[in-house]
Amino acid sequence: MMRYIVSFVLLIIISSGCSEKHHYTEIEFWAMGIEGEKASELARLFEAENPDIKVNINQIPWTAAHEKLMTAFASETLPDVFQLGNTWIPEFRALDALESLDGYIADSRVIKRSEYFEGIWETNLLENSTLGIPWYVDTRVLFYRSDLLKKAGFNSSPRTWNDLYFQSQKIKQLCTSENCYSFFVPVNEWVPFILFGIQNNARLLRENDSYGDFSSVEFRESFEFLMKFFEEELAPKDMQSVLNIYQAFESGYFAFYITGPWNIGEFQRRLSPAMKGKWMTAPLPSPDENYPGYSIAGGASLVISRFSEKKTAAWKFIEFMSRPDNQLRFYKIVAALPPNKTVWENKILADNPYLSAFFKQLEKVKPTPKIPEWEQIASAKVQQYAELASTGKVSVEIVLKMLDDDVDNILEKRRWILKHRQAE
Repeated sequence: MMRYIVSFVLLIIISSGCSEKHHYTEIEFWAMGIEGEKASELARLFEAENPDIKVNINQIPWTAAHEKLMTAFASETLPDVFQLGNTWIPEFRALDALESLDGYIADSRVIKRSEYFEGIWETNLLENSTLGIPWYVDTRVLFYRSDLLKKAGFNSSPRTWNDLYFQSQKIKQLCTSENCYSFFVPVNEWVPFILFGIQNNARLLRENDSYGDFSSVEFRESFEFLMKFFEEELAPKDMQSVLNIYQAFESGYFAFYITGPWNIGEFQRRLSPAMKGKWMTAPLPSPDENYPGYSIAGGASLVISRFSEKKTAAWKFIEFMSRPDNQLRFYKIVAALPPNKTVWENKILADNPYLSAFFKQLEKVKPTPKIPEWEQIASAKVQQYAELASTGKVSVEIVLKMLDDDVDNILEKRRWILKHRQAE
């Protein structure tokens, strides 16, 4: 009998020990795309430093991310901490789904606003509240054929809009066939048209972002400037003619292209060895002498669900992911550009000639309008009317009036909400 009692007591002690050994807080982390696939490497390092916290990662394709997050919000199952594209933050702010991080930041020894690119940090500020911490950054710069510029008589990339136009004309003159251009401006993308607009101080939206402002003098000037490239056949109108941008770039089909940091690796992989030393990156030209011109502030941030019951553990995870050493680790894994400027002092980034333009450009970026409807406006309407204008069949004035009308319709609900909020 005594033997069974001893065995029972030992079993209780062992079970109790196992229970204590495996006692930890579990947090849910949702991340998108390649970053989500590779985040587990950092999460395991975090767990090693913080054995009392376990991170469960859910990797989501970008194509399904928005719907999945909205479904989770509706069912009150948002993860504790998750990745949000910077243009999605206003939408989740409108849903009151995000925790304000100002108090955490004030007490943090890791995260200091002064160490981040100001324009990128700005994308996380809504109504004087910080809702996210930049995880990685993105912007657009000019990729160009340095050999073709030199052949056309230029020793440097364009610094002004006039330079871009003049150099494009000279490069076009080098073409040995009619099927050759200078500047690739994809009309099936909204980015270049918004870029040139914000460079020219266009507001894009007016009256508390409740009406379209694309007919403004500032936006019309920038839009007309880009349309000039289509009118003078310096840019191709037919997007089907550029099915492979890397092949087209190498063949000399175009010499200028505005794109993002992911294409550094793609250009290095897809261009032939013969192209080595024949292309480079540069900050964007400016409408005046104040070089460089502005670009858009992109990338993704880490946010905490307002409904999370594990906010302290979630913040600790964000701090870990934001440490300069881990930002550098993450860059090595996925080549995602770090938002902390001190990380750029490391030789891996500082000695990369293609990244220099991105660092300079990130010092001069602006966020797009911080409203939930912005993505619909940009990806659907700006893109639609840019494509229409490039055909030359409708005047710029009419196109921009049509764009404003459509944007006003999209923002009708926003105006109603603002009106009733003011009446309260």
